[in-house]
Amino acid sequence: MQNIKKTVWRHKRRIYFLVGLTLLLGLAIIVQAFLMTRIVDGVFLKNLSFSAVTSPILALFIILLIRALTDYMSKRIGVSIASDVKRDVRKDLLTKYAQQPVQLAEKGQTGKKVSMLLDGVDEMDSFYSQFIPQVMQSTFVPLLVMIVIFTQHINSGIILLVSAPFIPIFMIVIGIQTQKKSEEKLEKLASFSGAFLDTLQGLVTLKLFGRTKKQKDELEQSSLGFRDTTMDILKVAFTQSFALELISMISIGIVALELAIQLIIYESISFFTAFVILILVPEFFTSLKELGTTFHNGRSSMGAAKKVLQEFDEQDDSIQWGKNEMAQEEVPPTIQLNHLSFTYPTSDFKLHNMDATFLPKQKIAIVGASGSGKTTLLHLLAGMITPDEGAINVQQQDLVTFTEASWLNQLSYISQHPYIFSGTIGENIAMGTTAAVDEKAIREAAEKAGIAPLIESLENQYQTKIGEAGRGLSSGEKQRVSIARAFLKKPTIVLLDEPTRGLDLATEKILQQSIEQLNETATVITVAHRLHTIKTADQILFLENGQLQAVGTHSTLFDTLPAYREMVTIQRGGKQA
Repeated sequence: MQNIKKTVWRHKRRIYFLVGLTLLLGLAIIVQAFLMTRIVDGVFLKNLSFSAVTSPILALFIILLIRALTDYMSKRIGVSIASDVKRDVRKDLLTKYAQQPVQLAEKGQTGKKVSMLLDGVDEMDSFYSQFIPQVMQSTFVPLLVMIVIFTQHINSGIILLVSAPFIPIFMIVIGIQTQKKSEEKLEKLASFSGAFLDTLQGLVTLKLFGRTKKQKDELEQSSLGFRDTTMDILKVAFTQSFALELISMISIGIVALELAIQLIIYESISFFTAFVILILVPEFFTSLKELGTTFHNGRSSMGAAKKVLQEFDEQDDSIQWGKNEMAQEEVPPTIQLNHLSFTYPTSDFKLHNMDATFLPKQKIAIVGASGSGKTTLLHLLAGMITPDEGAINVQQQDLVTFTEASWLNQLSYISQHPYIFSGTIGENIAMGTTAAVDEKAIREAAEKAGIAPLIESLENQYQTKIGEAGRGLSSGEKQRVSIARAFLKKPTIVLLDEPTRGLDLATEKILQQSIEQLNETATVITVAHRLHTIKTADQILFLENGQLQAVGTHSTLFDTLPAYREMVTIQRGGKQA
């Protein structure tokens, strides 16, 4: 609730203007009632000529115009607030998702995040565009009308005072139920969206394992759950609408009956007073009924807003980067790991107290069994996650004292599964740098990565369209595109996360040649598993259960470390060196 208030009060100037318009609307309604009564009283009871009531008619026209304009402007302000809030929330949410560290970025379904970013934020609209303006109208207009009615006829005021509370009480009870249902609806929509996207992405796998029918049934159940929740909300809305109409109709009937008795039987009030009250009472209940309708949408929207804004409350432990700019030098910086440790919050795994030094243009290999912490160490070096203890020193300073941009400008990260975006091959290679590049530079990068012959054999060459996630390209071709990005960027540090795993020997050879070229100008740090990659490394870091067991060359580790010797022996098919 506190977060919702913050989003509203960011626009307090427009909120104050909205209050002013609402007060003006209330006054216009009251003046309208008196002018209409004066015209009717003059024409039908006092037999005045048309010319005698020309001025009140003209004034009534102006008041009606003011009423229409204030109502229109109030709604326009509500729409503008809603538009700005949605834009800001989407921008902040997208920034939060983009800045999440690896362990949180990979948590949860992509479809669920997309649903929250699009549908969830859209669901917030009616709270700001309709509910807030209507709450103001339904607060000030009935209050002004009530004051006027009490000054004209106390009995009618008492009837309104007794009957009016039934409407807000009923709305509160219904509103609480609506908000709960709305939160449930948004949760089911996010769940359905996530499951649907997962199914689409894994459709081939599902077919191969004969699981399409089971997945289809699960999607159907998820869809039906979303439908049932939506229908429950509509049922609440129809119930509320009927009850509000009933309460207001009975209340207006009682006031009209009381006025008729006072006017005809007791003759204790004038026609002018009775008619003014009869015009104002429906206005009183109309404002409350409109609040009832808007209240339902508003509570539903508030439920969505609460779910969306809760995303900002999740602790993400994002890296707090410094303000120092890293010097851009041709020679790669020396990197030192000083007592480096890291623990995942949702796992028992821990990277323990690591010390190592990577000199410029060295080829570093990080080896070990699965789960030993190789990729975690690479993520720490990339600045994707923050050490719990110790530090990574670059240019003799803690890495996090620099700006994130200045470190990433030095760096290229090539993963096992590089993401290729929908677009042209040339555009995907150009993503390697933020600087403006021409086709000549893209071609040179492609040639160094060994993918130029393939691209130039295509009809549209670098303008060839490729599908989302690189559809149409093999794993090796995707890797070569990612290496072309690195050549275009010209980094001083290259991080590789087992880039040749699963590739055929011919493709691996091409990639290894490209990596050797990168090593001429950059320090290359590779999570390795192939023996020929390990053997040529200047330094090898051998990890086991999150601990750095030893650092050295291949021959040194083979002679002194039994676990390393066993790993190499297995790679050689059981043959000793």
